[in-house]
Amino acid sequence: MTPVMSRPLAAFKNEPVLDFARAENMDAAKAALEKVRARFGREYQPWIAGAHHKTGDILHSTNPAKPSEVVGKHHRATPQLAARAIEDAHAYFPEYSRTPAEKRVEMAARVAAILRERKFEFDAWLVSEAGKTWPEADADVSEAIDFCEYYARQMQRFAAPPPVVQMPGEHDEMVYLPLGAGVIIPPWNFPLAIMTGMSVAALVTGNTIVIKPSSETPTIAAKFAEVLLEAGFPPRSFALSTGSGAAVGDVLVEHAKTRFVSFTGSRDVGLRINELAAKPRKGQIWIKRVVAEMGGKDAIIVDREADLDSAVNGVVQSAYGYQGQKCSACSRAIVDEAVYDRFLEKLKARVDTVTVGAPENPQNYMGPVISASAEKTILDFIETGKREGRLIAGGGKAPGDGYFIQPTVIADVDSKARIFQEEIFGPVLSVTRARNFEHAIELANDTEYGLTGAVYSNNPEKIKKARREFFVGNLYINRKCTGAMVGAHPFGGFNMSGTDSKAGGPDYLLQFLQPKSIAEKVI
Repeated sequence: MTPVMSRPLAAFKNEPVLDFARAENMDAAKAALEKVRARFGREYQPWIAGAHHKTGDILHSTNPAKPSEVVGKHHRATPQLAARAIEDAHAYFPEYSRTPAEKRVEMAARVAAILRERKFEFDAWLVSEAGKTWPEADADVSEAIDFCEYYARQMQRFAAPPPVVQMPGEHDEMVYLPLGAGVIIPPWNFPLAIMTGMSVAALVTGNTIVIKPSSETPTIAAKFAEVLLEAGFPPRSFALSTGSGAAVGDVLVEHAKTRFVSFTGSRDVGLRINELAAKPRKGQIWIKRVVAEMGGKDAIIVDREADLDSAVNGVVQSAYGYQGQKCSACSRAIVDEAVYDRFLEKLKARVDTVTVGAPENPQNYMGPVISASAEKTILDFIETGKREGRLIAGGGKAPGDGYFIQPTVIADVDSKARIFQEEIFGPVLSVTRARNFEHAIELANDTEYGLTGAVYSNNPEKIKKARREFFVGNLYINRKCTGAMVGAHPFGGFNMSGTDSKAGGPDYLLQFLQPKSIAEKVI
């Protein structure tokens, strides 16, 4: 690989999030929203083989807070176009992979710079198409910037790997090579950050990619494609293939020229992708690599020796930030029986203050859930929860034209209940009583997932026990279980939560590289 850049980038720092309590930031946000609204209803076409393609099969992306508003009209790719996308990415890979690492690092850093310059605009797209409040939207954009900056620096490291042991009479080295043409399948809940992180990780390491965005947030994907071009990534280094998983997703995953698949989404879809990718196709000469993050059923343990006010705040922030539509969201609070009743009293009082409504209104803590189908699924889970436990807050729809649901708390939930075991992906929290800390750890681990978790306790020995025995990929002590920061909290989970690839961590780029050992006899 090309040697590291002669002038290394400055030390990585996380992008600061904006304070929307400041009038100048809120004014800029409102102005950006007006500009974005003026672009509602525009048409977007798939970007394949360095060109746009008009198909006439239109997907309407709508505002979940006001479903009558069409944010974007997207031409769906056909299965034939999807196949062409991966075939062209494969054909262009040899040329792109020879792009010097220094150049690829510069392009990744330029993506960060463009997103930083257009931050309010992307915030507004996220508010409009994903239903995020301003703070949640800005955190999404900030994380996208962080991924670009962090992976650019990590690529500098992999471009100049440390020396291996030298055998007498030989020159020995190990270099890292890109894999080939890959498929990027991002989710709708972090439609910019996760898409950016997966895409830039693959591109900066020298791979070509086909992005298959979520059908819930395709406009944000189209805007991101514009940024990649502006940053200097060659037109054929990436493709954007909008469409359903059944129509184009399976084609991309199964294709013989697909070298890897990077996916974030539900457990069921992730398992299907893994199954499809595992079967070799005619002409395939490699084992496809699958990088998967597939959700969670995350618990916060509240010990009898915890600061209850701090624990309540952490649970509420983790359960209801972005309407609970995070794979890291707290959906189970497991509370020591010694403080159970006091915790519930404080929790109910705090949840009753949570405001729900239009996400562009800074007074609202929660916006809408993403779609009508998501709303129905969540409301059905709430009805199940009412039979499985004791409803103490919320329990139904919230007022408004959009897909608004009340923040819901269901107490006295047994560990075998559906709402204790199944991922809901909405603003629904179950609360379960534990006999003691050991029982709480046992309950927290009683799940097929293992993504995030948190423990509130002031007892050092119990914290040590949690470090050893709470089986999750991301464990937090005396803080909320959401809000992983790139570089500080490499993110990825165990068991059915995925392949634990640790996005935003020092070894993440290895998912998109293969090492080659070279030994040359010295003559």
